[in-house]
Amino acid sequence: MNPREGFLVNGRAEERGSVGNAGVIDPVVRLVVFTLHGQRYALEISRVVRVLHAVEITPLPKAPDIVLGAVNVRGEIIPVINLKKRFGLPDSPPALDDRLILAQTARRAVALLADAVTQVTERPEAEIINPVSVLPGLEYLRGVVQLADGMTFIYDLDTLLSLEEEARVENAIHAQV
Repeated sequence: MNPREGFLVNGRAEERGSVGNAGVIDPVVRLVVFTLHGQRYALEISRVVRVLHAVEITPLPKAPDIVLGAVNVRGEIIPVINLKKRFGLPDSPPALDDRLILAQTARRAVALLADAVTQVTERPEAEIINPVSVLPGLEYLRGVVQLADGMTFIYDLDTLLSLEEEARVENAIHAQV
């Protein structure tokens, strides 16, 4: 992928699969892979709307600690989430070569700050390992998958914000408008 270009993702899962040994179609999961502090994470492509270059982030006073601020995307104010803070990784200020992954949770659009977006890939659903079997306490993960370049954590976007954090984000956005 050309790092100077953003790309659109259709935002809809396609019915795809591979034929297994018994002639049954195995479901396939399509993933957008990104990095945070050298570790690979992924989101299901059906949740990703678009990937953009990082832009200036407007602070949101009174927002939860994991919210860096907000960006305006075509008139919509979208909170920017600091996944490094959520995952307990060493934090660093946003850089010009970072990416914003615009994604849709069950309740709202969010922008996730990532160091880089590295690939779009697909894996058979059967290859996704339950994160609890890898390491207990990984409540933000949907699963773990082995890719050619190593283990990748598949993030569960619906666990991104608690209901309390969600309410605080809404209040902070409305206070800015």
